[in-house]
Amino acid sequence: MRFQHAIKTLCRVLCVNRSTYYKHFSDTPSERAIENQKLRSDILTIYSASKKRLGAYKIRQRLIVEYGKKVSVGRVYRLMKSMILPKMSTSKPVSTFSKNEQGECKNLLEQKFNPQKPNLVWASDITFIKVAGRFVYLCVIIDLYARKVIAYKTSANIDTKLVIDTFSQAYKKRKYPKDVMFHSDRGSNYTSKEFRNTLDNVGFIQSFSAKGHPYDNAVVESFFKYLKKEELNRNTFHSFNELDLALFEYIEGFYNCRRPHSANEFLSPDEKENLFFSS
Repeated sequence: MRFQHAIKTLCRVLCVNRSTYYKHFSDTPSERAIENQKLRSDILTIYSASKKRLGAYKIRQRLIVEYGKKVSVGRVYRLMKSMILPKMSTSKPVSTFSKNEQGECKNLLEQKFNPQKPNLVWASDITFIKVAGRFVYLCVIIDLYARKVIAYKTSANIDTKLVIDTFSQAYKKRKYPKDVMFHSDRGSNYTSKEFRNTLDNVGFIQSFSAKGHPYDNAVVESFFKYLKKEELNRNTFHSFNELDLALFEYIEGFYNCRRPHSANEFLSPDEKENLFFSS
């Protein structure tokens, strides 16, 4: 139509400013438009690498860390909105296990979740995941300094062996530390004589959440929440191998090395630990 009628007339009839029209057909985009296009590309790279797990606030932190680009959260949000990025699906979390108490269970941690260095406090818990119509149990151990998952293991059975095997993995991986506080709920796996002896033999101190107080182990509860929201609830697992691959990709390929954590000033767990050991 612009070749059949005067531009002035077309703009008046369509209620469009002439400056907007000429800007639209300009061959030279503005510096802001070029910068926004580059930002969209970087945002898409981060968003894809995280498998749609990160929102505007955390993507803004990764733009700073990975690309050195300091932009506002609002700008990132507007760009993401203009890109119409697909959102991940989620469902509500499942309930926790019933607990069984054996012996004395003291809460030594008392919700002090910010130790001053690695290998001072480890926290652990177990959750369950549906695989091929049955439940598989996942035990994790997190070092509270950087919220890093230092060991995890799955089993078809929820027993003391699962906890001991996961602990042995963490203990070896962290080079056999001593005088570490090990915190968990009061599940029978953790209060068992066999597991308590395992900790005593290597010089660990055991701490337990108070009965009916999941917030006493909030760091691990929070990890499970986001693991399910960002990975497990988005997939259907037909075999142990599929689940193990998904856990490895999420924990080792995303959570520990790339996922910004608010407790780490939005550094990933690996980034915070590396800063500690390099200082």
